Amino acid sequence: MSEHAYRVVIFGAGSIGCYIGGRLLAAGADVTMVGRPRMQAVFKEHPLKVTDYEGFSAEHSVPETRYVSSADVAAGADLVLVCVKSAATREAGQTLAPFVRAGVPVISLQNGISNASELQKSMPNATVLAGMVPFNVLQQAPGHFHQGTEGHLMAAENQILQAALPWFDKAGLPLELRPDIESVMWSKLLLNLNNPVNALSGVPLLEELSQRDYRLVLAMAQKETLQLLKQAGIPTINLTGLPTRLIPVLMSAPNWVFTRVAKKMLTIDPVARSSMWEDLQAGRPTEVDWINGEVVRLAESLGAQAPVNQKLVDLMHQQEKDPRPWGPESLLKAIEQA
Repeated sequence: MSEHAYRVVIFGAGSIGCYIGGRLLAAGADVTMVGRPRMQAVFKEHPLKVTDYEGFSAEHSVPETRYVSSADVAAGADLVLVCVKSAATREAGQTLAPFVRAGVPVISLQNGISNASELQKSMPNATVLAGMVPFNVLQQAPGHFHQGTEGHLMAAENQILQAALPWFDKAGLPLELRPDIESVMWSKLLLNLNNPVNALSGVPLLEELSQRDYRLVLAMAQKETLQLLKQAGIPTINLTGLPTRLIPVLMSAPNWVFTRVAKKMLTIDPVARSSMWEDLQAGRPTEVDWINGEVVRLAESLGAQAPVNQKLVDLMHQQEKDPRPWGPESLLKAIEQA
């Protein structure tokens, strides 16, 4: 490690950004989070608490210098993590561009496929790398961020990130560098196709996935995506204990089979929910256009269609205007008619 505490700036510090920030603070890194005034107000009243499904817990006071609203703090960073919602990617790049020094890595830790390239367009002098957060983080109480599912961070392989790796290891959030980051991103997106299903269900992830009709909806979206990826020549990787191509098969299985196999391949905290559900609860636009919408755009680029994913996009946009839970039978019926 370098002689000084590693300086990390997290731009767009919501649930994911605050969780990663809290873990890095526990490792002794020098972390500054950049976010909205509403979160600044939270930290004036509450500490930053981070926990996970394995029992980890750490708590930090967050002075005004640790959570700010201005991007100029990025001028002193050794690493910048961008965690904004996908719709704000271009604005984030334009805001950060004047401050990020040449040679400082910028990792996009965002949902979707195209955010890193969008950031790079706005920050031509920066080294922007795609990254992937596989786990779910839910704000359980003001200032308390909980990791509810398993997995480790990944980013595009680049020598520039070597100095960061010991800090992530010390934080208990190992960062794996991958030469096949496009495959990583698409494989993560296959799992994220459950985000709208969970948001539409209105129940925690574990409860949703215990009901076969909800899983059948997810399996239909995943099968459609895998067919398009095969047509496009984009390989997938295994992010769980089950080969990616077999995940829709497991999702379609009877409940007793799913429960037995899923316990061995995936750990889900009973309180975990999708970030898309959290956005709905907060009255924010969701990221469905950067998750299922990515599949629709891939289909269009191939001269094909993605009716299942398009239907989920449409339902989520309706849900943003008029939130109401969809039961498993009614949701499956709506998707089957797509």
